[in-house]
Amino acid sequence: MAKFIIAEKLNMSQMFTKDGKVVPVTVLKAGPVMVVQVKTADKDKYTAVQVGFGKKKHPTKAEAGHGAFKTLAEFRTSDKDIFTKGQEIKVDTFVIGDKVKVTAEMKGRGFAGPIKRHGFKGAPASHGHDHPRAVGAIGGRFPQHVRKGLRMAGHMAGVRTVTNLEVIDVDVKRNLIAVKGAVPGANGGIVKIQAS
Repeated sequence: MAKFIIAEKLNMSQMFTKDGKVVPVTVLKAGPVMVVQVKTADKDKYTAVQVGFGKKKHPTKAEAGHGAFKTLAEFRTSDKDIFTKGQEIKVDTFVIGDKVKVTAEMKGRGFAGPIKRHGFKGAPASHGHDHPRAVGAIGGRFPQHVRKGLRMAGHMAGVRTVTNLEVIDVDVKRNLIAVKGAVPGANGGIVKIQAS
């Protein structure tokens, strides 16, 4: 069965494993989410589930029902998965050891140079280096063209996905899930968690 949930990124922390190792984790407040719409292959040409997370403080009359959720997200499912409208999905769908894919929208940083965007070192700060934050040579001599995928200045941030993160801890009472490593996005941001 497909495993997915929407969560709010709280903060980074660390946990100790049974053998005493320190593991960096990101703590996420996950769900509960409610199934708002179920899409089927017969009616919509594909199978998916739309879920809502969080409540708007002051929903209008038109937003009553599925519009009253703060965040809506759609997850693809298979024909075998059975979901019903109004069904609640909680954090206990995930267990310790699950591998998950986390998608989040990062803070937009506009058009950024290569040092900020990719962490380049830059040129020395003295003795006639008039462009200390420039990229440098990009293929003028060989191979006589700019190679595909070359790291250069450009639009930074946007939606980012990190795969194969391991679930370290699940707290059902407080709706918390701890994932090994870093998760994209700012604290307080909304993330989508899917079993990979």
